[in-house]
Amino acid sequence: SIAVKEVRETGYWLNLLKDSEYITEENFNQLNKDCEELARILNSIILTTKERYFKTV
Repeated sequence: SIAVKEVRETGYWLNLLKDSEYITEENFNQLNKDCEELARILNSIILTTKERYFKTV
């Protein structure tokens, strides 16, 4: 899905910001944690939606 791809891209940019020392390690850790949690939520929504769709078909 587009949303999951965008979350992955956000993770890439967060790593780039951390590596360039534009954000602190502490900021990176919190933002990256939020990013990973969002990815898990989106994946769960996608799986649940697919399961429900194929049960009705």
